[in-house]
Amino acid sequence: MPSKDLLIAANTIWVVLAAILVMFMQAGFAFLEAGLTRMKNAAHIAGKNVLIFAVCSLVYYAVGFGIAFGDGNSFIGTSGFFPSSNELLAIGQAPYSFFTTIPAASGYLFEVVFAGVSLAIVWGAMAERAKLWVYPAFGVVFTLIYSITSHWIWQSGGWLFGKGMQDFAGSTVVHYQGALAALAGALLLGPRIGKFGRDGRANPIPGHNMPYAVLGTIILWFGWFGFNPGSTLGVVTGDRIGYFGYVALTTNIAAAAGAVGGLASAWWILRKPDISMMLNGVLAALVAITAASGFVAPWAAIVIGGVSGWIAVAGVLFVERIGIDDPIGAVAVHGMSGVWGTLATGIFAVPALASNLATGTGGLVYTGSFHQLGVQALGLVTVGAFTFSTCFGSLWVMKRVWGIRVETETETAGLDVSEHGMWGYPEFYIPVPGGYGTETHGHLGLSHGNGHAAPAPVVPAATPEPAPG
Repeated sequence: MPSKDLLIAANTIWVVLAAILVMFMQAGFAFLEAGLTRMKNAAHIAGKNVLIFAVCSLVYYAVGFGIAFGDGNSFIGTSGFFPSSNELLAIGQAPYSFFTTIPAASGYLFEVVFAGVSLAIVWGAMAERAKLWVYPAFGVVFTLIYSITSHWIWQSGGWLFGKGMQDFAGSTVVHYQGALAALAGALLLGPRIGKFGRDGRANPIPGHNMPYAVLGTIILWFGWFGFNPGSTLGVVTGDRIGYFGYVALTTNIAAAAGAVGGLASAWWILRKPDISMMLNGVLAALVAITAASGFVAPWAAIVIGGVSGWIAVAGVLFVERIGIDDPIGAVAVHGMSGVWGTLATGIFAVPALASNLATGTGGLVYTGSFHQLGVQALGLVTVGAFTFSTCFGSLWVMKRVWGIRVETETETAGLDVSEHGMWGYPEFYIPVPGGYGTETHGHLGLSHGNGHAAPAPVVPAATPEPAPG
């Protein structure tokens, strides 16, 4: 077999394996989001990850992949819709001329899992109060919005790509966009019942399972080794063999710095080493290093990660202080850190690494020039304006026409039983023979001889207020 064919085979194996790692991040989101929300919504929140990835996969195959990576103009791909087997098996040919190192089908698999991650971010700030139908309906809309900006930044014919914007694996494309859509949804939905008192102060609504949140974070950290290193799209990058290994290193040490920074910041600001803030620090650092992982030196990766830990803590508190209910911290972790990571790339990009990736120039620290930082800021402004306006507009229409928020009774009872007719933890809510809260004699309300009453269904402590939407 010719060496060129061997290289393509190796590239394809690597990209498919990386795509599988990124898809596994859906499991991480399921654990993280379910763990940081209440028991009565656990099945609903975890299960929607399957639904939205399914919707995203179909829409992306039909039109999203063509919009993002099909041949077209600098604004949008205009070919490659409903691709045939011949088109997906081709390498470096129309309508997917961009993929020159792997078959287009492998490119689809790798890119669709990224779209799925961005869509998963959206629901973090909308958790516990959005109607089920909103997930697939807005999922279709957001997948199209995401595909357009992907074309701008990642397709070689895109206008921001042409200006040299550096977003190696998607701090802007994936995380910033997902957070902007999440912010739009949170604003239109309003806060959960009881989240803010009449004086405007926030009431804590703790998640029901911190070990789930920890497990979800570890899975996401693990999956990120497909997210960032896989974005090389091959085993040779520029004139460097195995460049993805270097990207994996910068990714890992940034996440580690984020964990330490998040815990230290929480200890200093909250006077307690809050575990959830440590987890947010990890994720914020991973978000920030996503743009920079192929462009920066290890010391800069540590700086980026450490600062992200502080952003995670201060950002979550700031979002809450201005009256936005974001149960998962998506706006701060994915939005604010996405902005930081995109700008940090323009500050710390090593000229030799930018040259190796043939994208943009060196950053401010090395060149003394604000050019690359300006390009990064331009990308943030344009992507931000386009994404937020289109997401807010589409959700506003849905709210006005159909309503996007569940009724007060539904929210109080929990989305598991109200939307699905089932419980994520049935033994805590309904009698199960031999289960929690039952006796061997068949009496309900007492556990097996310990004299403690079975727990009542969880309801908000605050007086329910009319739910908007």
